[in-house]
Amino acid sequence: MRALLMVFICSVTLAAQQAGTPLVTNQDLLAGLPSDGSKWLMYHGNYFGHRYSPLTQITPQNVNQLKAQWTFQTTLTPSFQTTPLLVDNVLYVTGVGGNAWAIDARSGRQIWRYRRIMPDDVRGGSQNRGFAAHGDKLFLGTGDAHLLALDMKTGDVIWDVELADYKKRYSATVAPLVVKDKVIIGPAGAEYGIRGFIDAFDVNTGKKAWRFYTVAGPGEPGGQTWPKGTDAYLRGGGSIWVTGTHDPEQNLVFFGTGNPGPDYYGTVREGDNLYTASVVALDVDTGRLKWHFQFTPHDVHDWDATQVPVLADLTIGNQPRKTMLFANRNGFFYVLDRTNGRMILAKPFVTQTWAKEISPEGRPILLPGNMPTEEGTRTCPDLGGGTNFFSPSYDPAQRLFFVNARETCAIYYSWNEPFREGEQYESGGTTRPRDQRNFGALRAIDPLTGERKWEFRYPTPSSSGILTTASGLVFSGDGEGNIIALDSRSGKYLWHYQVGVGLRSTGGTTYMVDGRQYLLVPSGSALTAFALPQ
Repeated sequence: MRALLMVFICSVTLAAQQAGTPLVTNQDLLAGLPSDGSKWLMYHGNYFGHRYSPLTQITPQNVNQLKAQWTFQTTLTPSFQTTPLLVDNVLYVTGVGGNAWAIDARSGRQIWRYRRIMPDDVRGGSQNRGFAAHGDKLFLGTGDAHLLALDMKTGDVIWDVELADYKKRYSATVAPLVVKDKVIIGPAGAEYGIRGFIDAFDVNTGKKAWRFYTVAGPGEPGGQTWPKGTDAYLRGGGSIWVTGTHDPEQNLVFFGTGNPGPDYYGTVREGDNLYTASVVALDVDTGRLKWHFQFTPHDVHDWDATQVPVLADLTIGNQPRKTMLFANRNGFFYVLDRTNGRMILAKPFVTQTWAKEISPEGRPILLPGNMPTEEGTRTCPDLGGGTNFFSPSYDPAQRLFFVNARETCAIYYSWNEPFREGEQYESGGTTRPRDQRNFGALRAIDPLTGERKWEFRYPTPSSSGILTTASGLVFSGDGEGNIIALDSRSGKYLWHYQVGVGLRSTGGTTYMVDGRQYLLVPSGSALTAFALPQ
């Protein structure tokens, strides 16, 4: 009977698609995560980047009863970094090496599989962080720097556009973002000396609507922040590693941008190097820059802004403010006004040794002795940063921001090296001090003050993202292969399950099927679904 029911539900879903009924509408995307838990339609769960679920069946009181229900095993390496989407009881999941699957959300049974055959000379870009969805299409970036539209019911390719030449080491690992009639994506590749950008394409045809370069060129606003009379900007970096967020009222999308190239040797790129290591606010319809905020001008520590620009509506000084919360790789937690990019607050959330403070205008006041050298210079945080690409979470009911913080330092080296197209262009590197004790911590931060409300420490830094729920739970991974649950109000440890491999990028997603709440955790080469006993 169960097998017949699964087939029936899949048949109903496919019949709706075949009839032309859009499975994911603009209104669905605007609504974010519904209260019934029936959908997870974008990388962050909603446009504001909250990763906060309204579901309450799993609570701090019963979370220790969670049991594994099914596992979907791919046998592929390296580890999953995907956020699965849920549409009509079907999970849509991307993996490494151009693989993707549709999976029954009840049983973990594969419905279809897509695999892109990559050119033999592709370098980098094997990871993938997820699909975007609109209508009856799924959108996927590829390791050879293409954007695909797949048929949701079959996995067949509907259209395929090239973002850039992969032979120049462009790739696409980020989950795209769909806003209105556009699918928005940017490439990786800064470590190979690419010029980064953000593109928008028509969701129906794949026709390019606009492009914004994250490395400003001569004669463009910001172009004066690169050496005049040189072509340094053409290999200036500015990768897009993490999916952006969207404010419908402002008609803006926000993306964090990667480090400038080369990573550690700044002499060949004197200036602030806009718009690298920044957050940019772009008009959805035109791609025009409305404002930017640069966290680390002339970055020489590989502290790109590969973090999620989380949007929150707060009351500050008795006034309602539309804000952006940004825990940056450079070790500072920022609160910005998302209507104009002006800084409201900046405060360290990890140990940092490179800046005395951030000025009221948002510019770091540097401490001496932290520039990379051939001999090596010790600076905190390390190149992994105070945090990295793994997603934070924001609980709007408690007004708490949750982030996995990394307490680490490094010795930074730099030297001059020539640019060779297609080869790594970093001009330096790092090592960790032998006497250093590194650790990680999940930290709950009050965005009004930047103060830490509580923390839960890990013995080693974690690369897990975070998921919070309305019942007062926070899910994460500890870096040792455990998925863990804490009380989001106090940080009290409640439950763990050893999944074998440390989580990367996501702290899990949650959804409801047949009145039952599931926690879905990508780890290593497997997806594991948990639920309470029936």
